[in-house]
Amino acid sequence: QVQLVESGGGLVQAGGSLRLSCVASGRTFSRLTMGWFRQAPGKEREFVATISWSGGTTYYADSVKGRSTISRDNAKNTQYLQMNSLKPEDTAVYYCAASTSSVLVTTPKQYAYWGQGTQVTVSS
Repeated sequence: QVQLVESGGGLVQAGGSLRLSCVASGRTFSRLTMGWFRQAPGKEREFVATISWSGGTTYYADSVKGRSTISRDNAKNTQYLQMNSLKPEDTAVYYCAASTSSVLVTTPKQYAYWGQGTQVTVSS
């Protein structure tokens, strides 16, 4: 089992920045592929970014590419999502997810473990 706890969400004006954090426990963090997803009201959960075990490989959704950076600190069992130049359409609940896959994965069904989510609201 893996427990994931997100933090760092909040209300920010368009153009601002936020840094989300996700602390993992219960399993060897350095052997988990990690990801971030988001879900806006009335919409399906969508992929945002993913990072490999070592942190050496990352992949982003086109909607956030160039504005967001995913990273991890295996010594702290923590992953991060730095989001810059935020837009109102970034408003959503952001979820941290963990997968036992050894390769990067981008669909929700490929992630076995999920956090409770943290709300990000971007005002115009």
